[in-house]
Amino acid sequence: MNIATTLARTLLGLIFVVFGLNAFFNFIPLPPPKGELAEEFMKALFVSHYLYAVKCFEISGGLLLLSGRFTALGLTLVGPVIVNILFFDTFLDASGLPLGIVLAVLALFLLARHRHSFAGLFLRQSPEKKSIVSQTH
Repeated sequence: MNIATTLARTLLGLIFVVFGLNAFFNFIPLPPPKGELAEEFMKALFVSHYLYAVKCFEISGGLLLLSGRFTALGLTLVGPVIVNILFFDTFLDASGLPLGIVLAVLALFLLARHRHSFAGLFLRQSPEKKSIVSQTH
C-alpha cells in the first residue's frame, strides 16, 4: 500500500505543479473551454488575475505533495481547487471531467491514507476548549 500511496502522491503533485506552472509559462497549449459560460468564466479568471492566485495554491500544494513531508498540508491546499475543477467540469464544460475525476480519486485515496492527520477536524469539541472548561469546573 505504501507504493500506491507514493504513486498517488507523486502523480497528484506532478499534475498540480505542471498545470500550475503552465499558467505562468504556457508550455502546454490548452484547448479553449467549450460553451459560452465556460469561456466567460475563464476570461473573468484571467482578466482579474484570480487564476494566478489559484495557480499559486496549485503549485504550492503540488510541491508539498511531491516533498512527501507535508502531505496533509498539500491536500489541504489542493482540495478546494479539486472541488472547483469538478464543479467547472460538471456545470460549465464536461470535456475535462475525466481528469477531474482522476484528481478527486487520487486526493480521496491520499486523504484516506492520511486520515489521522485530519482526525482533529471531526472532534465535537477542540482539545483546548475542553481543557479550559475542565479547569473552570
